Amino acid sequence: MSLLERLFSIPSIRKAIWRMWYPFLTRRLRSEEVLFLNYAFETDPPVGLKLDEADEVNRGCIQLYHQVASQVDLKGKTVLEVSCGHGGGASWIMRTMQPAAYTGLDLNPTGIGFCQRRHAIPGLTFTQGDAQRLPFGDASLDAVINVEASHCYPDFPGFLAEVARVLRPGGHFLYADFRFEPDFQAWEKAIAEASMRVVQTRIINAEVLRGMDLNANRSQALIVQRLPGFLHALGRDFAGIPGSRVYEALRGGELSYRSWCFRRE
Repeated sequence: MSLLERLFSIPSIRKAIWRMWYPFLTRRLRSEEVLFLNYAFETDPPVGLKLDEADEVNRGCIQLYHQVASQVDLKGKTVLEVSCGHGGGASWIMRTMQPAAYTGLDLNPTGIGFCQRRHAIPGLTFTQGDAQRLPFGDASLDAVINVEASHCYPDFPGFLAEVARVLRPGGHFLYADFRFEPDFQAWEKAIAEASMRVVQTRIINAEVLRGMDLNANRSQALIVQRLPGFLHALGRDFAGIPGSRVYEALRGGELSYRSWCFRRE
């Protein structure tokens, strides 16, 4: 295990690293209109999701959000997205799935400032906050969305408890993320013990790999243009560039990417 991997195994240090990384990334990428920080999704044959011309550049990332969010009907619902990144998913869901209100929450204040300036849509708001201490009342939301972020949290079972707390009875948690093989058991145990019922689950390794391929050229160009050389390897992992450690682990099964739909009873 490398020094970086040992550091990431300590929850408080892992959270501190992410606190620094995401504002840094936002400052580096904001002039490039990078609206998504998640990996991507593509099927064989292709999903063929109908998109506006302006959204086409983000097709793979949007398709991942669609795979997660379309598991239930969000029309007219009150929705929270935890760890909304640069707000691209929040904007697309608000524009196409028509929830009554949608809040994007993120720990990164620089990213929230970017979202507030970039995504001016009625009913869509953004706020800075911690996934482990959600600033919402008990049973106040119809749905919570979390895409590719929970691996950053120091207390995943605690996060699941917070999601269950803020969901109304009958509300849904729409979730997707990945883990490396040493963490599979703890991940599965936390989900099995959560106070929400699993409605459906799906392993989407193959689809995420195709999405990574779809985004590879743009991601590689951004890494070269916007990150200093000593961060290029980390950037390739973060972006899932073919040949990177993350890409190869996903292809070989040492990393698993999964999606879930939970219901709060």
